[in-house]
Amino acid sequence: MKQCRNILTGILGTALVLSIAGCDTDTSVREPEETAAAAEAANTETADTNTTAVTTNLSKIDASAWQYNEADDVYYQIGISYCETPADENYETLAVFVPGAYMNATDNGDGTYTCEINSETEVNGYTAETAPIVMPINTPGYSAQSALSEYKSVTEYTSAGFVYVHAGCRGRDAGAPAGVTDLKAAVRYVRYSDDTVPGDEESIFTFGMSGGGAQSAVMGSTGDSALYEPYLTEIGAVQGVSDAVLGSMCWCPITNLDTADEAYEWMLGVTRDGLSEEEQAISDQLAEAYAEYVNNAGLKDENGTVLTLEESEDGIYQAGTYYEYMKSVIETSLNNFLADTEFPYEASSGGMGGGMPGGHGNGERPSGSHEGAPDFGGQRPDGMGQNNTESGEVNFEAIDDISRTETSGSGLSLSGTYETVQDYIDALNANGEWVTYDAETNTAKITDIASFVKALKNASKSLGAFDQLDAGQGENTLFGYGDGSGAHFDSTLANILSELGNEYADEYLQDLLKTDSAGNTAETRVDMYTPLYYLLESEEGYETSTVAKYWRIRTGLNQGDCALSTEMNLALALENYDSVESVDFETVWGQGHTQAERTGNASDNFIEWVESCTK
Repeated sequence: MKQCRNILTGILGTALVLSIAGCDTDTSVREPEETAAAAEAANTETADTNTTAVTTNLSKIDASAWQYNEADDVYYQIGISYCETPADENYETLAVFVPGAYMNATDNGDGTYTCEINSETEVNGYTAETAPIVMPINTPGYSAQSALSEYKSVTEYTSAGFVYVHAGCRGRDAGAPAGVTDLKAAVRYVRYSDDTVPGDEESIFTFGMSGGGAQSAVMGSTGDSALYEPYLTEIGAVQGVSDAVLGSMCWCPITNLDTADEAYEWMLGVTRDGLSEEEQAISDQLAEAYAEYVNNAGLKDENGTVLTLEESEDGIYQAGTYYEYMKSVIETSLNNFLADTEFPYEASSGGMGGGMPGGHGNGERPSGSHEGAPDFGGQRPDGMGQNNTESGEVNFEAIDDISRTETSGSGLSLSGTYETVQDYIDALNANGEWVTYDAETNTAKITDIASFVKALKNASKSLGAFDQLDAGQGENTLFGYGDGSGAHFDSTLANILSELGNEYADEYLQDLLKTDSAGNTAETRVDMYTPLYYLLESEEGYETSTVAKYWRIRTGLNQGDCALSTEMNLALALENYDSVESVDFETVWGQGHTQAERTGNASDNFIEWVESCTK
């Protein structure tokens, strides 16, 4: 895929590239001397951390400025600046919530308290020195995360003994890598203030859903990456402190955008209809480009077998070890559902087992699942409260402002009561048999991926699912240049359009030549937001970052927002990365774009997972 992405000189030639009208060809970057001079001018403080010198003008969290919520027994501070020269003060502050048992407090008489850390008292087996620090990334569609302006109850985390840090961050309108840059700056600040606030600075966990799950994955894979330094310096982040995290929780992470368009057509393109001849050619060539990517990526299964795709009679590269591995992931998801579910079983369209085309909606769950809305980090985006489903779950699709299309209607819509497993299997096979069931072992197999996709995972995005032809998709805004406008970023798609003589080709090529304030093109910025760039030996970013040791990935198998390869490839790469100690990856049958869990409550499951990593 790298050879497909390096298109600018390959297609246009150097002279022609530089002559395209309207292109910003400024490739200047901040020189090391400038950075050194800025550091020398600042006050330098040496701290007992894993690094040597900490450089910042920021004060640490003020031990005399704590507030107290008696009902929750929580000490907290809000509106703490985590960078010296914020790009947007409306977002770049954080809030800290600490279990009361971790503090010895003196009332200042003005509603605030001076606190000393109490290292003796335990909460859920943790002390002030061992407590995990958890950070929500609540940014669906790569939106901004608002900074807190008032107290929010997060007792499910503080009662578990966790320290909870809510960091506001800029969104996609500011352009990548603004959001992750802010989150990294917040992590650095928390680590810098370690001696004034409880919590284990080496046990920081991020968690998020959709675009938030993606940015959680980026945080987990890009720790201490040098590519972020110009952006961190620009906002005045603490220098000389690590921004790596210990763990990353990702629900439906919309990530690995460098190949997302290609993977989408390879897996979901079969469900498109009504395409023109040229549109079909674009879809087919994207699918073929994905096969090329897979065959050069070096993805391996748990046995060390390199996974590849092969040409096939039916479909585009629908054969090979990679194909068979994905097929087994789908079958495992179905069999987990059969093991989890008690029959008779009542399904609602779009819910667990319901299979609304495109994977939209969030309906009922199997026996033993939770009731009520999962708490997503103590704060919901604007309007989220008005967009819950009848089951109480957050409807992320209603709030992320991502462009989706109506599906073709060729998929299944299952609802009603199924008395037996066989009744449910028969319903899956209503449009043709693609699932076989063994009642003796209560297990099922599928004939092929395309049949599953046609039945339950129809495409819900237009051609160019992430880099839309008119640059109108949310990810186009993410890779814009800070003015809220969209820009193209998929060089493989640009290559295809150029070869076909498509009307949008020049717009793609011009956008790919533009540079941002750090002198970086879209390709570099996409790399910065692509976990696999840092995790695969075939990529230039391999082993250039500090990767989180613990990962938990969950996705709704039926979602039409991205191909299954997004989460599957991430899990495969992590499993084969030497410093990663644990990867807990599952897909959830019948669920769509949501905080997918086989059973239980998303927040409770996250808390239990953090405990398993830290105790």
